[in-house]
Amino acid sequence: MSITVDPIGFVRGGRKEVADDNWGELRCIIELDDRFPATTIAGLQTFSHLVVIYQFHLVNPEDIDLDLRYPRGNRAWPKVGVFAQRRKARPNRLGVSVCRIVKIVERRIEVQGLDAVDGSPVLDLKPYMTGFEPRGDVHEPGWARALMANYW
Repeated sequence: MSITVDPIGFVRGGRKEVADDNWGELRCIIELDDRFPATTIAGLQTFSHLVVIYQFHLVNPEDIDLDLRYPRGNRAWPKVGVFAQRRKARPNRLGVSVCRIVKIVERRIEVQGLDAVDGSPVLDLKPYMTGFEPRGDVHEPGWARALMANYW
């Protein structure tokens, strides 16, 4: 079965190249495609944060490796599978990020802290709602916390 997903817009500005850290202060624009009227994001300005689903468009599908690997190549951390980490070379090359909404003008949403690069296809947007966050305790291994130490 094959599923086709068309971008709803694109990331404009921000970084031109992928980097592992320091995404927190970066600003960019999510520009919706002309086929979406501004009314599709009406009410979004009442939220502080946005969930963005985008594609890692710079990853060559041939570079996707499903073998176990050390996150970021760090041999001090355990080898884990692609679905136990958030690497960009994933089977569907999808990224999910929560960023702060700075301002909205018509079909252009300025955000801060989106870890997508200029030109990334945006596949979906959702307002960040705390009610959808995990219920109960959240657990993660120490290496995951260490990996994120300078990410934002």
